[in-house]
Amino acid sequence: MTTTAIDLFASALHFRPDGEVRAAERRMASSDSDAWQIATFHVETDADVHADHWEMHPQAEEAVCCLTGGVRLYLRPETPGEAEDMVRLQAGTAVIVPRGRWHRLQLDAPSDLMSITLREGTRLEKRNDSR
Repeated sequence: MTTTAIDLFASALHFRPDGEVRAAERRMASSDSDAWQIATFHVETDADVHADHWEMHPQAEEAVCCLTGGVRLYLRPETPGEAEDMVRLQAGTAVIVPRGRWHRLQLDAPSDLMSITLREGTRLEKRNDSR
């Protein structure tokens, strides 16, 4: 095996249950792979983080890490009519989104983010309350 540097802003790392780690295409939508994905990306606008959509991972929790900049992570209320929960992430902080919990991001500033999750079954749902 040849050991080479991997550009984390161009590829994702996929960690397979058998211990294999591969650089692969970043997938932000559902995957049929049983690999955990670490994806790092630079975002400039709310459109870059699909702020107009809710996202949910039914198979695993997700670690959302803010490496630079700042973002707000919103959790959709579990009971209709309740307020969204919000966690503000600054550079060097992370939040763990519970398995099966709908969430979305909005930027406070251009940011470098890292997402770690099992993407199998990931769902996106257009917000009907877009601001």
